[in-house]
Amino acid sequence: MDAIRNFSIIAHIDHGKSTLSDRMIQRCGMVTDREFRDQILDTMEIERERGITIKSQTIRLPYTAADGRTYTLNLVDTPGHVDFSYEVSRALSSCEGALLLVDASQGVEAQTLANLYLAMENDLVIIPVINKIDLPAADPEAIADQIENDLGLDAAMIQRCSAKTGEGVDELLEAIVRFVPPPVGDAGAPLRALIFDANYDPYRGTIISCRIVEGTLRPGDTIVFMSNGASYKVEEVGYFGLTRQPTKQLTAGEVGYVIAGVKTVSDTRVGDTITLKEQPAAEPLPGFQEIKQVVFSSIYPISTDDYEDLAAALEKLKLNDAALTFQKDSSAALGFGFRCGFLGLLHLEVVQERLEREFGIPLLLTVPSVNYHVHLTNGTMVEVDNPAYYPDPGSIDHVEEPFIKATILIPDRYMGAVMQLCMDRRGENVSYHYPIPGRIELTCELPLAEVIYDFYDRLKSVTQGYGSFDYELLDYRESDLVKLDILVNGERVDALAQLVHRSRARERGLAACKRLKEEIPRHLFKIAIQAAIGNTIIARTNIAALRKDVTAKCYGGDITRKRKLLEKQKAGKKRMKTVGNVDIPQRAFLAVLKSDDR
Repeated sequence: MDAIRNFSIIAHIDHGKSTLSDRMIQRCGMVTDREFRDQILDTMEIERERGITIKSQTIRLPYTAADGRTYTLNLVDTPGHVDFSYEVSRALSSCEGALLLVDASQGVEAQTLANLYLAMENDLVIIPVINKIDLPAADPEAIADQIENDLGLDAAMIQRCSAKTGEGVDELLEAIVRFVPPPVGDAGAPLRALIFDANYDPYRGTIISCRIVEGTLRPGDTIVFMSNGASYKVEEVGYFGLTRQPTKQLTAGEVGYVIAGVKTVSDTRVGDTITLKEQPAAEPLPGFQEIKQVVFSSIYPISTDDYEDLAAALEKLKLNDAALTFQKDSSAALGFGFRCGFLGLLHLEVVQERLEREFGIPLLLTVPSVNYHVHLTNGTMVEVDNPAYYPDPGSIDHVEEPFIKATILIPDRYMGAVMQLCMDRRGENVSYHYPIPGRIELTCELPLAEVIYDFYDRLKSVTQGYGSFDYELLDYRESDLVKLDILVNGERVDALAQLVHRSRARERGLAACKRLKEEIPRHLFKIAIQAAIGNTIIARTNIAALRKDVTAKCYGGDITRKRKLLEKQKAGKKRMKTVGNVDIPQRAFLAVLKSDDR
């Protein structure tokens, strides 16, 4: 156990976590130059396409130190984006130390601080690392002062490296061996293993990632999940290399995987404790804090035949993404589906793409919304995250919506455009300071509902891609909210309803009507598309009727012959309008979700 070091790499987005993992894997001889590829731990297609880490990945590295001893380094590479911070908190629970990466040109940023606090909550030894020292704009001396003064970390422990060129990586590995303590735990005690991740294999069942805190686990043992009492016989245990590597046993202090033929997906819960049936532990390990979802959207299969497949796919995805929640939902327009909770808009996009790619299910999502507190006149408070369940306006006293504290880092030349963007989104208490020359850190209090719509896209547009954005939830504040209904041919379409601020209602209504007009095909009768608040119509557009030329066969003659035919056609269209249903194509729902500039 003295030769084991469990550590993770944490940092703000794009500060070089995955690149540093690549260099360490190469330095420890885990992969040949011929087999190597960038972001080697990012196994999902979507991670490689977007260039971001979504899932924490574990790998076991053999390292021979300068003193000649061989150490086992269990490295966990973590995501940097705020939407995946829950992934980071779970990864840190399996470690004793953390490398806190700071970009030598950007300095300490919002997510650097958030991840530092997570590491401190887990009582980890933190080694600050200044990365990208090879950049022309790098200023490691100023960043070292920032780490010491702003973060309060020991300047003597600061390591400097370039993950891109490999400079300083050997010294960093030595620092890990020297500063990160070995794990503690009794290999002879009753087994207690903490599940920190899991994923589903169609041939082997659930593959459980766990940290053995006490005891020993071998193939053939019968294990019990302490939260629900389900028991299974262990088929295989092993370590995470670039592929799974089976072994004879996992002992206290080690990180590895367990395969026990778990076919019932719901039995495995992240944060649960595994123990042995013959020699059970007295009490489980403390699990993970329940995460609060902030963005809600309903997911429907485009084909109703895919509903059962979607239910199974969400169960399997929840194994691998513990921050996702879902419950059954139904809509008059779209049929049966699921109301899902996400940690942010990027999380929502990733879940949608994973469901479509990994499980092959084409999906339709409703307009994302947040959780509102609706205070009724009878003194009670209800939480509403779905416009379909918004109470009658006559029974509402006031409504509160969640506000966030947004931290935006930008080059100073974009200050005016970003200030204007924040003001347009009902921003309050805007303040700023200069962390380093030429860069501004802007903090602003914004309604979360304004951020989830298209804020991040607009920020990237106005800053030409240079803006970085991070947020934390503040509180709930009273707001003037209304339910915006979309009517097609006089019928309310529940899947297109939105909860919006009264000042933005007409703008949103006009945009939705305009997009529906472009997407809904013309029918044989005129179609009215309207946006309404209650019974008040605030926006309207019409789709003209398809017109057959009924007078084509009338050559000359009295004008009354033509008029008679046109009147007959008009009467037929009027009758058809009263009974005709409008066919709304799926792409029309998607069009309403898109922001103005996409």
